[in-house]
Order: sequence, then structure tokens, then C-alpha cells
Amino acid sequence: MLRSFLTATAVLAIAAPLAAAPVKHRAGNAMTATLPMANPFAKPSTLAFQAPDFARIKDSDYLPAMIAGMAQQKSEVLAIANQKAAATFDNTLVALEKSGLLLERTQLVFSAVNGANTNDALQAVDTKTAPLLAAHNDFIYLNAKLFARIKALHDRKASLGLDAEQARLLDVQYDRFVHGGAQLSPAKQAQLKALNLRLGTLQSSYTQKLLASAKAGALHFTDKAALAGLSEEAIAAAADAAKARKLDGYVLTLQNTTQQPAMDSLTNRATREALFKASVNRASRGDANDTRAIISELAELRAKQAALLGYPNFTAYTLYDQMAKTPEAAIGFIDRLAPAISAKQRREYADIQALINRQAEASGKPSFKAMPWDWQFYSEQIRKERYALDSDAMKPYFEINKVLTDGVFYAAHQLYGLNFAERKDLPTWNPDMRVFEVTEENGKHVGLMYFDFFKRDNKNGGAWMSNMVLQSSLRGTTPVIYNVENFAKPAPGKPALISFDDVTTMFHEFGHALHGLFAAQIYPTLSGTSTARDWVEFPSQFNENWALEPSVLKHYAVDYRTGAPIPQALVDKIKQARTFNQGFDFGETVEAAKLDLDWHSLPVSAPRQSADSFEAKALAAGGFDSADVPPRYKTPYFMHIWSNGYSAGYYAYIWTQMLDHDAYSWFEQNGGLNRANGQRFRDLILSRGNTVELGTMYRNFTGRDPDVTPMLRYHGLTPGAATASGEQ
Repeated sequence: MLRSFLTATAVLAIAAPLAAAPVKHRAGNAMTATLPMANPFAKPSTLAFQAPDFARIKDSDYLPAMIAGMAQQKSEVLAIANQKAAATFDNTLVALEKSGLLLERTQLVFSAVNGANTNDALQAVDTKTAPLLAAHNDFIYLNAKLFARIKALHDRKASLGLDAEQARLLDVQYDRFVHGGAQLSPAKQAQLKALNLRLGTLQSSYTQKLLASAKAGALHFTDKAALAGLSEEAIAAAADAAKARKLDGYVLTLQNTTQQPAMDSLTNRATREALFKASVNRASRGDANDTRAIISELAELRAKQAALLGYPNFTAYTLYDQMAKTPEAAIGFIDRLAPAISAKQRREYADIQALINRQAEASGKPSFKAMPWDWQFYSEQIRKERYALDSDAMKPYFEINKVLTDGVFYAAHQLYGLNFAERKDLPTWNPDMRVFEVTEENGKHVGLMYFDFFKRDNKNGGAWMSNMVLQSSLRGTTPVIYNVENFAKPAPGKPALISFDDVTTMFHEFGHALHGLFAAQIYPTLSGTSTARDWVEFPSQFNENWALEPSVLKHYAVDYRTGAPIPQALVDKIKQARTFNQGFDFGETVEAAKLDLDWHSLPVSAPRQSADSFEAKALAAGGFDSADVPPRYKTPYFMHIWSNGYSAGYYAYIWTQMLDHDAYSWFEQNGGLNRANGQRFRDLILSRGNTVELGTMYRNFTGRDPDVTPMLRYHGLTPGAATASGEQ
């Protein structure tokens, strides 16, 4: 996942990067002077490549720096808007690109730490600044004089002699101002400001409630027998989790998804049921951390926001600059997948029920109806039976540091010529983190890369990538990027062994990182991952393919105890099992995407919805077996869409899978993993940021429109079930 770069509440998602070196004028300098120079954000970090100095940064530094940063950028924007000289590209657009450096510098770091290592003080800052940032966003995008200058440039774009990147910047900024309400009447702008203010506050509150509910939902056991089936490493980690909470026994913490990793191993059915119910009932228990009322209001306000701006619903409002472009394209794409997925779900459920019945008959015990908390446990047994593939037995081949350096980094070296050197001199926000400097084959610096692997109670769920310093040749800055995951931390002295799914997550998030590292833009607004949701997940999902590439796999998948490489027979089984359980694995993601689109297709005329009732109706109408395969995220804990910038955008994970598998098929047809193909992908995709129209960018790489067939084949679905264009 790509995390919204400015704040967990994503209130500035419309703006995207609007910051660079401050405009040099007296007012801007005066505003900078209001922040004490002792504050570590008062000037760029003096560490290598402006890496944040976490040894100096205190929780109390963020709020004053953000307040001063907003004041500084307001002063800069007023100077741009009020200048007497006629609008030019340099004195308007370039000046905007150079505004707000103090705010950007602070917000990038705050977003990183608040998402991955939060505490009460940081959450208080988030609560206080969310409405301020929403108002600040409106101050920029609803400034009539500033928009008049941009519109004047846009109206005579053809006569300005702009190069391709300059022209793209003008189009993007003009569209964002219009999309942000610049053409509304003053009365409607006042309504929009009130909506944006409330939305920012709600999104901040939602994030905090969800984190608290996940922590409170953890299961505590005093009897080790309740954890029967888990590996000794997993049991030790559960014991450590209990100790961290000053409890005896064991604690199973909740991951962000509906299903939980332990479900495929727990033999105690009562424990599986309790864990499943703890997961699906989080944030919906009627207590202080219940998110449903917030969600109902968010959906209503977003529909009002879209209507004010002339759109029938929030999905239409959101998709204006996406590759899909229209709700009909996105919804149709998802709907056409439903029949094949549903049929596969029914077949998989029948297999699970048959196994339960056989085992009951063999043991002389009564059978029972398979429930959602049984799916992973019995499907894992079927996997072992059909493919002799045991997920836990594979883990010794996937030691996390070996996967990183000899897998993720090795693939990047083979494809793109990158080298990685650990930088233990650079401070981090948590002592478990690792930092690397990334360089070209010739030694030229590319960027810095931070990794925060392990789950903590004060870390948001899931995995994501973002920047702490943005790339921009206008400013002379190179990217400082981080990946965050939520892998189980091993007991002291034990190796960090992960599943193959976790390996895939590491490759995925580093695909995002490559997209950021290879940014080569002049203007930060267009740099790196500052692009559409249904494009930005393409590089990340594409990078997953190299996890099973033979030359890469043999380099990192070695038994940590003996150094023996993973047997080819086991690799073959992994590949053979790839289409197994895809009704569940792929289906839960597609169901979540449809639920997101349903929520954000509500018209302004719809009354405020009950979260429970709306979800039940939407799932019933979706065409999937959602009773047995619940969506990957249910409404109360669907953080992607309520506070992380993926509202009406979760479909992007499926859309970009189409791009990913189609692009990988191009690699297979053109020599596979080699430097020439890697360089082509870097030059035409990874380094282009938002400088080219997305359909054109894809066609420049493959020579044609994307084909959905490779994705359907990968998931074992019926060929022809869906296409990008909607043809059967």
C-alpha cells in the first residue's frame, strides 16, 4: 500500500506534493523565524541526504513546526497570488512548487512516525492539526486570485512554449484546483470548507479509534492448550506479547485483515472462532472505539462533497484522474469478475466441507457445518494433501534479513543495477529498523531506504511505503523512503522466519519503493508515486513476480539452519499450488473492492446509512459467497477507504493486478529477468512519475492496451470472465 504522504487522515490528498524550497520574500522569512531554530524542523536536516534526525526530534517538536509551516506557506501563497506581474509559468507554478517546505518537511516525518510508532502525544497532535490542515488545503485551492493566474496560463497553454513536464504540471494543477472547488460560488465554497473541516476531523478520529480497537481486541489465554497447532516460535511470540502487556500466559494480537495468520494452524476450533469473532467485531462493539457512526457520517459527507462539485457520487468525483476514469469502468471491471470467483468459492467450500465430513466419519465424531473460522485451517490441510505443501515447514527457508538482502535487493540489482549499503549511523524511530543507502552501478547516489518490519501495538495495521524526503531536481533533493510491515517479531535470540505470503509482501512494498527511488522529475507534484491509485499499485504488484523467479529464489531461499537451498521439488509445489484457494484469496480482495465502490456510489439524496445494514445489503447483492468468504476488510475496520486515501480506490489493487500480470507476460515473451528489460521498465514506467497520461505510459512499454487474460490465468479463473474493456 502507498500511504498518503502528508497525514494519516489524508486531508491533503487533493493537493499531493505542493512543497519545495520556500519562495524568497520577506514575509516567508519572517514566518520561518517564528519557529525557534532549536526545533529540528526549522531547517533541512544536516544528516546525509536530509535524513530526519530522530536522535533530536521530540514529540513536542511537531505541532509548533506544523503551525509555523502552515503560516509560512500561507504567506508564500499570498505573495504568489497578489503579485502585480502577469502570470508566468515561473512566477506562479514554479513558485507554488517551491512553497511550503517547512510544512512538508514536518508532515512527512510526522506521518511516518504517527503511523508506525504512535503514542498519546502524537495522536493529540493529529487530532489538533487535522482540521487545521483541511482549512489550509482550502486556503490554497479555493484562493480565487491564485486560481485566476493558473487559469490564465491554462487558457493559453499552447502559446507558452512549455516542455512535456511543464505542460503536464500545468494540466495537473489546473485540474486539481477545479476539482478542489476553485470554480464554485463563494456560498458553495463556504459549504465545501465546512465539509472538508469535518471530514478531516472524522478521519483522524477514525484512525485513532481503529488502532485502539485492534489493541483491545487481542485475545488473552492462560492455557497453552488453546494455542495448539501453532509453532513454538509463534507461541513464544504470543508469550512475549503477553509480557509486553504485563499479563501472564499468551496474547494473540490482531492483524488488520478479517482473517488472521494463526487461523491456518490453530487446531482448537474454539480458539479459531474466538479469534475470528475478535477480528470481525473490532471497532463495532458499541464502546468508545466503535467506528460505525463515524463511517456513516463520512459516507454521507463525501456524497455531499461530490454533489457540491457537480458529481453524482464520490466514486465519480474520485476517478476523474484515475486510469479507469469512470465509475462504470471500475464497477464493471469488478462485477465481471464475480461469477468466476463465486463459482470457485463454491467449489472450494465444498472441498472443505467434504474434508470435515471425512474426518468426522473417521473419528466417529459428529460432523459440523464449515464456518468462516474453519476455512483457512481446512484449506491448509487440503493444500498439504494435494501438494504436500506445509506453510510452516517452508518458513525456515525465509529468514527475513536473508530475504531482504539476498532476495529483494538481489532482484533489484539484477534488473536495475542497484547496490545497497547499510547505514547504521542514521537514527531511526525504532531500534529494530534498518537503513540502507541505494546507489547505481557506477556508485551514484539514488536514495535512502528505511525498513520497519515488526508488529507493535502502537503501529497501524498492514504494510505501506512512503517518503520522508521527496525527489525533485528543482530542489536538488533525492528520495528518502520507508517500508513498514507488521510481521511477528521473533522471541529474543530466535531468527525472524516469515511465510511466503510475507516474502511477497516484502517484494510488493519494495516495488513501491523502487517507484519512489527512480523518480526523476523536476517538480515534486509530479514526482515518483504522486500518481493515480489504479496506477501506483502497478509497480508494487509487478515486483512480486520476482519472489519466485528461479535465479532470485535460489539466492535467498536457504535453510537458515543448514544453508541448504530450497529444494526444487518444494518450489514446484509452490507454483503448482498458486491457483489453489484463489476463490478465497483473490475473492476476499475483490469483495472488499466492491464494498468500497458501493459505499462511495451513494447519491447525495440517500439518507445516512446504518453501517451494518448497508454492508449486509451490499454483500448480499455483490454476487460473491461472502457468508463463507467475508471481505478482506469489513466496513468498521476498512482503514484504506476511511482514512488512508483509498476511498473509491481499493479496486486499484485488482486493476493493477491486470497491469502487473500483463507486463510480466511481456517480460516472459522478451527474455525475462535481465538488465535490458529492467532498464526498459525503469525508463518507461518506474522513472516517469505522473509526467505521462497513464494509458499512454502503459502502451509505451508494451506496445498495446492491457490484457486481462494473464491475471485470470494466474488466479485459475475461467478465461474470458472479464476484460479491461468489459467484453466477454
